[in-house]
Amino acid sequence: MPKSFLRIVIASVLLLAGFILVTSLHQNTICANSLSCEESLNLSVDNGETGVFEGQKITPPTIDLAAKENTTQVLGEADSTGEKHIYVDLAAQTLTAYNGETMVMQVPVSTGRWGKTPTGEFTIWKKIRATKMSGGSGADYYYLPNVPYVMFFSNSQVAASRGFSFHGAYWHNNFGHTMSHGCVNMRTIDAEKLYNWIGEDLSNVKITIHD
Repeated sequence: MPKSFLRIVIASVLLLAGFILVTSLHQNTICANSLSCEESLNLSVDNGETGVFEGQKITPPTIDLAAKENTTQVLGEADSTGEKHIYVDLAAQTLTAYNGETMVMQVPVSTGRWGKTPTGEFTIWKKIRATKMSGGSGADYYYLPNVPYVMFFSNSQVAASRGFSFHGAYWHNNFGHTMSHGCVNMRTIDAEKLYNWIGEDLSNVKITIHD
């Protein structure tokens, strides 16, 4: 085999390996709802700002952190000490929550259209009352202040820094169909119920997301 041909083969293999590595790293670091992979992870309240989604201006909800939260047991009288398990069915676009063996909630959701919602077993690592989410470009650009009732989830394969979460969505009403960049969009009233039901003991909550 001529040395020149061998060098070409080796160079081609190295180029392909580099491309695969870069693609893999990109897929493993892409953010669910933030250009910086940091913006949406912190509490942020921006009352009076205007949101943008699919080229339309959107009025975000006003959030008052000093107001007393509604802690009514809206999900029934299930034993709050039992294990809490949340199932997201990507094919059916539904979220179902169980307290032990008792189903306490089943609602339509909107998962990833522009970015895939990850599948697997997850845990909640952080809850925040509201944050800002932005990303995309051109017709896909979005800027969404005051995203309410955010519950971040992760596992050993999907880093917390990628920002996948359950949260309320005020910018569309197309629940039951994919509409997100990877997060699990919920009607605000449903997100509030889930947020309150999860409570403060995050170690007692398991999540299963499946196709």
